[in-house]
Amino acid sequence: MRHAIAVIAAALALSVSVSSHASSQTDKMTACNKQATGKTGDDRKAFMSQCLSSAPVAASAPMTQQQKMKDCNKQATGKTGDDRKAFMSSCLSNKG
Repeated sequence: MRHAIAVIAAALALSVSVSSHASSQTDKMTACNKQATGKTGDDRKAFMSQCLSSAPVAASAPMTQQQKMKDCNKQATGKTGDDRKAFMSSCLSNKG
């Protein structure tokens, strides 16, 4: 009986660890994908490879306004006029 309880407890602990890792990887993929906006071909592949192999994304650290502006500016590359203004407004108002 004790052996069965120990096995169940170990399996539960392992499943929590795996799901936490999967969530972390999903968050990392989402963040890297967002940062790769505007990159194409080999440049995008190289960026994604480097981004995904780097340290985990810190979900609890909020982005500073300066970081947000830099990220939104990078994503707005190629947009002009009212399209750029609308995009920047939307991008900068997003939480995170």
